[in-house]
Amino acid sequence: MANSNSKFNRILLKISGEALAGDDRFGIDPDVLNRVAVEISSVAASGIEVAVVMGAGNFFRGRMGVEGGMDRVASDQMGMLATLMNALALRDAIARAGREAVVMSAIEVGPIAKLYSPHKGRKILEKGKICLCAAGTGNPFFTTDTAGVLRALELECGAMFKATKVDGVYSDDPVSNPKATRFSEITYSKVLELGLGVMDLTAVTLAEKENLPIVVFNLNTEGALGRVISWEFDLGTIIKPG
Repeated sequence: MANSNSKFNRILLKISGEALAGDDRFGIDPDVLNRVAVEISSVAASGIEVAVVMGAGNFFRGRMGVEGGMDRVASDQMGMLATLMNALALRDAIARAGREAVVMSAIEVGPIAKLYSPHKGRKILEKGKICLCAAGTGNPFFTTDTAGVLRALELECGAMFKATKVDGVYSDDPVSNPKATRFSEITYSKVLELGLGVMDLTAVTLAEKENLPIVVFNLNTEGALGRVISWEFDLGTIIKPG
């Protein structure tokens, strides 16, 4: 049962690898990792079931290899393995925060993680454990954003919360354009019309088709997760059907 401040009993949190890197561009910042683990554990302790999909931009992106001349399939597979490293690190941090998390992988990795299935994932969540989904969709050519939307639908989550290093969706790149404005809410059709790069086209199209709301927020703002799941958007953007 969700707490009184949340609209949902079960949520999907998509964590970008860059967010785990903190101020660095590579690797995992231990302080960020531990803070995120505590915040996720706190949400789970409140009665909300939490599934997590891991990104890998802090270690390796499939397109990085392709740009260097690598085969796309092999490059994407390397990215899948990188998400597993992030999931294992987060599982350890969550355990130290006093909660239990289970790593599930879309590809077989023997004793490192359980093989993902929607049924097993839902069972893990029903037991009050945190389900950490790694290896994307298990297929090349698909981003972890698409994996996030897919897992949110398969695991019957009420919404997907996309945790990044940016506090929402802007009219333009806020780094290069200081006059860019942040939307508190925006429709999927508007995201597509304006060509905003908040997510890839496949993820946006699937979420719109299935009426899945997505909240984009800055994971590096302390306490942000608890606030956005309570539907506070002063530090994020909700993307919803029109």
